[in-house]
Amino acid sequence: MKHPGNLRYTATHEWVRTESDGTLTVGITHHAQEALGDMVFIELPEIGRRLAADENCAVVESVKAASDVYAPAAGEVVAVNEALAKTPGELNKDPYAAWLFRLKPAAGFDAGKLLDAAAYEKSSS
Repeated sequence: MKHPGNLRYTATHEWVRTESDGTLTVGITHHAQEALGDMVFIELPEIGRRLAADENCAVVESVKAASDVYAPAAGEVVAVNEALAKTPGELNKDPYAAWLFRLKPAAGFDAGKLLDAAAYEKSSS
């Protein structure tokens, strides 16, 4: 599967979209959800939680395994996708529409340090 070119990616299989207000929307990649299988449970971070870059902050659980989700940047959680937590299978249908949380990044965040689609595809193959 091609990974959307308008997103950035982490080596730990999170995708990141920078929104017009500067917040970051975070989800897991197609590669990650495919490896995990059918999602059965999602634990989201609390709104207001301050995260360090690369801190595990959420959990996605499938019929095969549970996997941590890591913050792509330091910052504060400003929104979570409660609807997805109630219907975790939506993550398998379209992982790029099924976001997990939004983060207000700390000063100095540079999205250019994350992987672009081509680099992510190369690293995850």
